[in-house]
Amino acid sequence: MQVLQNERKLRLPAIRALGFPLGFRTTCYYYRKAYYRAYFMDPPACAVGEPKRSYCGETKFPFILQNLHRYFLYAAIIIVGFLWYDAILAFSLDGHFFVGVGSLIMLANVILLSIYTLSCHSLRHLIGGKVDCFSCASFGSSRHAGWRGISILNERHMLYAWCSLISVGSTDLYIRLVASGVLRDIRIL
Repeated sequence: MQVLQNERKLRLPAIRALGFPLGFRTTCYYYRKAYYRAYFMDPPACAVGEPKRSYCGETKFPFILQNLHRYFLYAAIIIVGFLWYDAILAFSLDGHFFVGVGSLIMLANVILLSIYTLSCHSLRHLIGGKVDCFSCASFGSSRHAGWRGISILNERHMLYAWCSLISVGSTDLYIRLVASGVLRDIRIL
């Protein structure tokens, strides 16, 4: 009985793990732009001056919490790794290769989440930030190639943000409907 209680304490319920991807999304630069404009009217328009007397940026509470984005990025990368593992397991049924609608939905979801995570501004800065001369820096050519690739993805970060958000909701809904018996997973192969 005691061993069972200890195992329950060691498990990380999904609701607790939800804080990391939620933190990653809410501190994302794209979403910041959207809710700063929607809720704070900042900036109100290009030709209109700031309504505040002094600009303090993200140095005061609660805006200082936006600086946690890079740490949420690390957690998101780990969670995407677990989702890749789950997506690969979805192609196995009783030890045999299996392709169903659910496994394809899970694969599409993890691909979209990976692209959204890889297109992150913070990851781009981590790879190429604070480097004035890539040829002078250690691993300069590979860092420049990675920075250039992430920069290409970053151009469509808004699209990936929305596609991955819709994908997460759709995937969760599909899995919930199959698990509750409302739908049957269609076997393709």
